Amino acid sequence: MAYLTGPPDGPPDFSRATLLARAERIAADAATLLTGRAALLGLTRGGRVSPGGASRLLAARDGWCAFTLSRPDDVAALPALLHADEVPVDPWPTLQRWVATRPLSTIIERAGLLDIPAAALGEAAANGPRIRRTGPAGPVRELTGLLVADLSSMWAGPLCGQLLARAGATVVKIESPRRPDGTRGGNRAFFDWINGEKLSYCVDFDTQADELRDLLAVADIVIEGSRPAALARRRLGPDDVAPRAGRIWLRVTGYDGSSGRPAFGDDAAVAGGLVGGVTEAPVFCGDAIADPLTGLEASLAVTESLGRGGGELIEVSMASVAATYAALPTTASVCMHPAQPPPAPPVSGSASDLGADNDAVRRLISERRCLSC
Repeated sequence: MAYLTGPPDGPPDFSRATLLARAERIAADAATLLTGRAALLGLTRGGRVSPGGASRLLAARDGWCAFTLSRPDDVAALPALLHADEVPVDPWPTLQRWVATRPLSTIIERAGLLDIPAAALGEAAANGPRIRRTGPAGPVRELTGLLVADLSSMWAGPLCGQLLARAGATVVKIESPRRPDGTRGGNRAFFDWINGEKLSYCVDFDTQADELRDLLAVADIVIEGSRPAALARRRLGPDDVAPRAGRIWLRVTGYDGSSGRPAFGDDAAVAGGLVGGVTEAPVFCGDAIADPLTGLEASLAVTESLGRGGGELIEVSMASVAATYAALPTTASVCMHPAQPPPAPPVSGSASDLGADNDAVRRLISERRCLSC
């Protein structure tokens, strides 16, 4: 963690070392889970540039904020944000100048209207999962043999699914042929690491919604990471799927509530105040740290729900998780111990090609429907 935190031309920052103690209560290999992507991609600390390079900490008129420009749509929206006809190929200097003359409230509001991921440092409060009863509870169960429908993408939700698979659940990774998981087209080692123990089910959310609904109806656990409205308008949300006693519906969001603001791991961490250094001169903490921390906390929330018999909708906010870890005591930034690059995590095998397990998943659906007859 320290190796990934701090200025690029300065010493590693150990100030957030205490967060590992909390994370290791959930998974013994938490250090590997938090740094595994950086190890696989060969990332290092960049100070106010995230290790992955897509996010930056920028000084506003009254504080600090983070922007993430990882999607083509984010860059395409910058002229509207900046009231410019166009922006340079490297938009960051222009964006920095615009941010420097404006208050955080204006920056975050305008970025939100244009769907650009942006966060003010420390804006989010520490909150635990929000839990709502959605159906009858079932018996107390272990994860072994349960069916998990994983609708999430990128890192937080998929990591939760990976942890459930490691505990014995059958996890089905669901992707649309129009919009597969973005990490599938990136570094294959990272995608394999997070999704190697899952079945791949490819279904069009618009034209094959009924087929997808059948899978969700027989699942014991559903993981979603998209905006709730995206599923609701297709009648694929937790209130649209046939009830099943004890079903747990896990919703990973960027922020608490129904704002629908986009968030990625680096800017969500900044929203929660989880940064290295000090707030007067912050640097990014780790690599997209809100993502794996949320995956860990989400897996814990699911396990605890199983102990209550399930029948719940659980909402876990990345920014709130980051704020919870930011509230832990900090330590001295400088340490006598060296900070070594994180070791690459073991990758159990290649993840399935897109839709490779469709027939097997359809058999699972059929078998489970027969069992409930």
